[in-house]
Amino acid sequence: MSAENLVIVESPAKAKTINKYLGNGFEVIASYGHIRDLPPKDGSVRPDEGFAMDWAPSDRASKHISEISSKARKASAVYLATDPDREGEAISWHIKEILKDKKILNKLQLYRVTFNEITKSAVQKAFEDNVRDLDESLIDAYLARRALDYLVGFTLSPVLWRKLPGSRSAGRVQSVALRLICERETEIEAFKADEYWTIEAKLQTPDGAPFTARLTHLSGNKLDKLDIGSEEDAQAAVERINAKNLSVQKIEKKQQRRNPAAPFITSTLQQEAARKLGFGASQTMRVAQKLYEGIDIGGETVGLITYMRTDGTTLSMDAVNQARGVIAKDYGESYLPNAPRLYKSKAKNAQEAHEAIRPTDLTRQPAMLRPYLDDQMFRLYDLIWKRTMASQMESAVLDKVAVDLSDGTDDVILRANGSVVTFDGFLTLYFETGDEDNDNENNPLGDRRLPPMNEGDASSIQKIDKEQHFTQ
Repeated sequence: MSAENLVIVESPAKAKTINKYLGNGFEVIASYGHIRDLPPKDGSVRPDEGFAMDWAPSDRASKHISEISSKARKASAVYLATDPDREGEAISWHIKEILKDKKILNKLQLYRVTFNEITKSAVQKAFEDNVRDLDESLIDAYLARRALDYLVGFTLSPVLWRKLPGSRSAGRVQSVALRLICERETEIEAFKADEYWTIEAKLQTPDGAPFTARLTHLSGNKLDKLDIGSEEDAQAAVERINAKNLSVQKIEKKQQRRNPAAPFITSTLQQEAARKLGFGASQTMRVAQKLYEGIDIGGETVGLITYMRTDGTTLSMDAVNQARGVIAKDYGESYLPNAPRLYKSKAKNAQEAHEAIRPTDLTRQPAMLRPYLDDQMFRLYDLIWKRTMASQMESAVLDKVAVDLSDGTDDVILRANGSVVTFDGFLTLYFETGDEDNDNENNPLGDRRLPPMNEGDASSIQKIDKEQHFTQ
């Protein structure tokens, strides 16, 4: 006997978890992803007829369509609980259209329900408070994307196969991206590179502590990037430095505050997982999907992170309060800002209603989950937990130091730059890397550490390096 309320989600793992949360009166089944697609033949999309589109069951979908139809006939209400994004809305729309074609729709109530995390409270609250109709704007966005995929791919791919045997396909994104890359490569090939040289001196303080300084002024003039344009000029500059008795002329100290990065959105999660964990983009999303759909912890299936396809950087106040509680308890009041940190997405069309990617329960620390997760899931969860927690922590405070060295004249001036972390703040937990950063435990900001120095200290020259560069 079928349940009075039928709930349809994409995956069997998600269905199993949600079934436990909803209990009696609900039956949860999976569509196994998209159930219809455009047939790969001429005329599936007809621009001259207002972009009319033909649909057919996708591979291996007939069995799932039969199950959905059979159970829907016996239900009084159907809840479409697919993912809260464009593709999820599209799957729900396809199910609705199939039920309409089979004359089942007019015999039941149809609802759309979404939730951002698969936890008992979130799912139950969504079924109580978040029931709505399908979102026509998201469906239109899906139809436009699918039509473009078809029109570009179906038109271009056969040409590609004829002209470049071995090519696989052309696409609405990859074809345009390839053109941009080709145009950029043409610019690069036509570029005329300029040669320039930089001079760096290895020095020592009176106590023998090593540090490095770069030549910034020559003959009283501040050096621009291309001013030393040949090896002869560079060698002449090296000889002038070698002839000087250098000492510290000026020390500038400036305090800087560094704020934590926003919680993860889809793109930043993929970037950081690549840099820190060596994961490819699809690998990151695959592992995140498992964390989202739920892991068995002590006999209960629990969704560990919120939905991983999002461009919103906001956190719910529940999550913010949880984070602040953990920070105060485990790190101390000095690491807790006076007020919660609020983030706003930089993307103009970001869906701010979608939360950032975060753990569903921030008190569930990574070490507690180690026995339940495989290595990849643990490492990704650990990254998401640390980034979320750090986003609510106090700023780091740094002393930026700049030391000018010369012989007392302005003939040659060298500058040594460095920084000292005076309060680590969020850096105690997480540092956002950039491709150019030298990320290591001793110096997470990639800046050089300078030894203690005072004005008037003599500095002995150990070695001077000249390095050739070309503009790119």
